Amino acid sequence: MNKNDKIFVAGHRGLVGSAILKNLQDKGFTNIVTKRHKDLDLTHQQATADFFKTEKTDYVFLAAAKVGGIVANNTYRADFIYHNLMIQNNVIHQSYVSGVKKLLFLGSTCIYPKNADQPIKENSLLTDTLEYTNEPYAIAKIAGIKLCESYNLQYDTNFISVMPTNLYGPNDNFDLEKSHVLPALIRKIHLAKLLSENNWNLIREDLKKNPIEDISSESSKENILKILSKYGISTSPLRGDAQSAEGTVEIWGTGNPKREFLWSEDMADACVHIMQNIDFKDVVSSSFTDAKSNEKEIRNAHINIGTGVDISIKDLAILIKKVVGFKGDFVFNTDKPDGTMRKLTDVSKLHHLGWEHSVELQEGIEMMYEWYLDKK
Repeated sequence: MNKNDKIFVAGHRGLVGSAILKNLQDKGFTNIVTKRHKDLDLTHQQATADFFKTEKTDYVFLAAAKVGGIVANNTYRADFIYHNLMIQNNVIHQSYVSGVKKLLFLGSTCIYPKNADQPIKENSLLTDTLEYTNEPYAIAKIAGIKLCESYNLQYDTNFISVMPTNLYGPNDNFDLEKSHVLPALIRKIHLAKLLSENNWNLIREDLKKNPIEDISSESSKENILKILSKYGISTSPLRGDAQSAEGTVEIWGTGNPKREFLWSEDMADACVHIMQNIDFKDVVSSSFTDAKSNEKEIRNAHINIGTGVDISIKDLAILIKKVVGFKGDFVFNTDKPDGTMRKLTDVSKLHHLGWEHSVELQEGIEMMYEWYLDKK
């Protein structure tokens, strides 16, 4: 990938896409094409075909996707499978039609079975049942992996799939209905801190930047308190001589599930490294021989991207509490689902290909919280 090659970053305003765009720019790539959803709907087949025919891009980072946390995935099941399938099908096929040199498809580690052996190796794919709440999204991403593999095998394209672990970083989604666990916890704990301090100016400033449902900075205190309570943010009774009530934050489940987290800018660096240095032939991880036909079966050529280190949700909340400076309590709602109990990636293939992460979790949370406070 040369500095003057034309590169299309699909989904450049999202968490991953914006980090990839920044990484490319920092490395001196200048011929970068981006499109907002209002200007190019990648679920629209003809619009996508016209775009590729006109732009004639050399490289494609396919970071565009419909994403969300456990609540959104379980609630909008049809939306998640439909939109992601449409985006993938259109972009991958048109990349083939237009002769793109290399495409990087971004999936998710939710593709793996709920009870996969830990840490999860790439060859765990399709060996057991998926976790129910995000099954439609996972199936869409599995289809994307197989689409890339199939085009490579039939048409000799160079399409590579990467499966990032849970990501967080600048431009993350802090919508409490749709966000992932780490940004959701940062915002909930931040708001609980402000509530315990009776700091309504900053509460309203937060809601001005990020309204919650139909509640904004102009809403009444009563309505704001109701919506915060709905999302598990409230105050506990006054204790002793305390001048303000301590905030409480409800967390779904037991707090025992473990998750792995990767700073989004580390993820972007891994993606650019792979795009620059790795081809499909380098990542074919399994070649099985069918005894009946004596033909080789190529599977699981995707790459896990992560840290290889995980943390419990409870310990994650405690770490965020420390960074934010929150003095209240957590309430674990065990009537709510935990989801998969553990989802740690085996990153040995990634390390073998020459890349390792650099940002550890506490440092990342500190940078994330600072970014959130400075967000306009």
